[in-house]
Amino acid sequence: MADARLLEKSETGTGAQHQRGALDLSRRLPALLVLAKEIASTVMHGVHGRRRAGTGETFWQFRPFVWGESTNRIDWRRSARDDRIYVREREWEAAHTVWVWMDRSPGMNYVSSLAMQPKVDRALTLGLALADLLVRGGERVGIPGLTRALATRGIVERFAEAMIDEEKRGGDSAAELPPAAALAPRTQAVLIGDFLSPRDDITRVIHGMASRGALGHVVMIADPVEETFPFTGHTEFLDVDSTATLRVGEAESFKKDYILRLAAHREGVRAACASRGWSFALHRTDRPASEALLALRMRLEAGMGPAAPGAAEAS
Repeated sequence: MADARLLEKSETGTGAQHQRGALDLSRRLPALLVLAKEIASTVMHGVHGRRRAGTGETFWQFRPFVWGESTNRIDWRRSARDDRIYVREREWEAAHTVWVWMDRSPGMNYVSSLAMQPKVDRALTLGLALADLLVRGGERVGIPGLTRALATRGIVERFAEAMIDEEKRGGDSAAELPPAAALAPRTQAVLIGDFLSPRDDITRVIHGMASRGALGHVVMIADPVEETFPFTGHTEFLDVDSTATLRVGEAESFKKDYILRLAAHREGVRAACASRGWSFALHRTDRPASEALLALRMRLEAGMGPAAPGAAEAS
């Protein structure tokens, strides 16, 4: 049987405001910030930002003139160098706003020996790396309910400071879901967590955030043990959000029902996303964070630009 455990309090840090595994961000975040930046730098080589034709000031490229379009766009100096007529295109420079929420609730502290990181570490790493990558591409990024949308190159440090301050103030860092407040049209949301809350609550949040037309992307973080349920024999299950325990004599007898319920729950979350044109992706903590980050960047890129689509495809 795979070894599964909760992070000890000495590993996660606890404060008077958040017992039972709340993150000590002032100690845990520095290493995660470095990791997030490294992953963002790696993925940055695999994408080309948001460069496309638009109304900005920065030169992008020359392209052949197409008969029927305005002659005002022709670059006569470039055209004089050969026998073709060229148009000078500028890069699209309208910054977009992306809201990134990372689940830091006690349940995210779960980690097994099969995982590369605890779920909370992976959510923070992925969310911070995405913020860094987006800002490098010229976008504005914020944490819903915690910060305004920012376009500073020190975005990961600003986010870390905001989260640490929230912990010290005894804020709502233990919430399992983000605020359900409606986001502005043509903005995007990225929600990263395990989403093991009741499906009705998850649906309410998604519908609330998308009620004015905002696009969104849900990334469900899962430990491999949560999917395979490798437990056998006498097993004691602990609830990370309370003191409740469940002792069973033949844990393997629960496996079939557990797998079916987990699949039904995920399908319900996927359906809630699809109903609003949001994408849904499952990311396991035994896989590299860079895989999920690259996929997320591609989905976000599809929703940006001078003629952004009204919905993102569900994955």
